[in-house]
Amino acid sequence: MRLIQALPDGPLDIVGDIHGEYEALCELLHHLGYDDHGRHPDGRTLVFVGDFCDRGPDSPAVMMLARQLMHAGGAMAVMGNHELNLLRKDPKDGSGWFFQERALRDHEKYAPFKSPTEAERQDIKSLVASLPLVLERADLRVVHAAWHDPAIEILRTSSPLPGTICQSFDRWEHAIKQQARDSGQAGLIVAERESWKGGLDNPARKPPLMHAVARYDVGKQMGNPVRVLTSGVERVTPDPFFNGGKWRFTERVPWWDDYNSRIPVIIGHYWRQLGLAAADDIGKHGPDLFDGIPPLHWHGKHQNVFCVDFSAGGKWLERKSSQALATNFRLAALRWPERSVMFDDGSQQMTAGFGGV
Repeated sequence: MRLIQALPDGPLDIVGDIHGEYEALCELLHHLGYDDHGRHPDGRTLVFVGDFCDRGPDSPAVMMLARQLMHAGGAMAVMGNHELNLLRKDPKDGSGWFFQERALRDHEKYAPFKSPTEAERQDIKSLVASLPLVLERADLRVVHAAWHDPAIEILRTSSPLPGTICQSFDRWEHAIKQQARDSGQAGLIVAERESWKGGLDNPARKPPLMHAVARYDVGKQMGNPVRVLTSGVERVTPDPFFNGGKWRFTERVPWWDDYNSRIPVIIGHYWRQLGLAAADDIGKHGPDLFDGIPPLHWHGKHQNVFCVDFSAGGKWLERKSSQALATNFRLAALRWPERSVMFDDGSQQMTAGFGGV
């Protein structure tokens, strides 16, 4: 399949990470002016940046609605890392709605959450398998986590990929593992892990920085173009941190500071904050990539990258808390070419600091 596809002409509404928040999605589409079939009176097109699922109360409904809108021709989407995990049968935090083996572990934090019927399960897998990694046209690029030229070039020169995206993913993974074995790095990793008796899934026991593990993790991330585009550019962290149920030795990089093209890029993935909640409040640790960047500002070397993920994936915390946290967890859409942002509560604000095409 072709993992780089063309965006349609005309005005777009680019929707951030939804994470199973079906009611918020319906409200947002209403405020944007779409009917139940995804039609807009002004001929606009919906574009989703991925991460439809996990954590929220109704991932099946979100994905079935997205499928309906895409089949009707009124929407397009790129794959996020959560869809990739689903496709690869790799259960992660918040995916208990789909993976039975994860359901009990997710219950305390995220329940109640709906699970798909068998028919829905097959439709969801079919939808996810059809998603490209990149959408582009002359004036705009959409990718879930990172526009990384080396990864993009690999996809351009090998498109269409032979077999499925999972088969291509596994080929890159196998090559990286083989290199680790051939270089002796695999043995160093085993020794480091065996020397630490605290376990890497215990948040109460912080391990030392495991250098071989960290170098391998960076290599595994950066050597696989599917990983880079869906979960970002990474480097070794100077200070291990606990995130997603395990201790991590790599951290995300603000790749947009090195993005040298003048073509704007819209992304999700990075849990931007509108209010005052800290990343730690929603279990997101590591460096704050938006430190010093106002929440509605474009960012990057040329001020032409915009993250439209405003932490809708944290709404589960709002439901479980007696505090009023609504300002921190929003579903949003960037309207292009207007460069305004519409939120699920119906409010709309202009972005600032755009560096131009």
